[in-house]
Amino acid sequence: MNIEMLTEFFMWCSIINGGLLTLWSLIFWFAPKLVYKTQSKFFPIPEEQFTVIFYKFIAYFKILFLVFNLIPYISLLIIG
Repeated sequence: MNIEMLTEFFMWCSIINGGLLTLWSLIFWFAPKLVYKTQSKFFPIPEEQFTVIFYKFIAYFKILFLVFNLIPYISLLIIG
């Protein structure tokens, strides 16, 4: 495996995970009641608690995205 292949791998990982992060953030930003209504059928929790859990999920996913996708990609671009 060479540096070009790793760079391309991390590029596509960053694009896919960044797209998912953006999609989830936009859906929760524009339709939080719909997300809660849908999920509350599976997990009966109060709406305030659900909002906190979902924001934590987005925050953790963003941190993981930055640490394991974007930063390695940028590092490979710099050294490549």
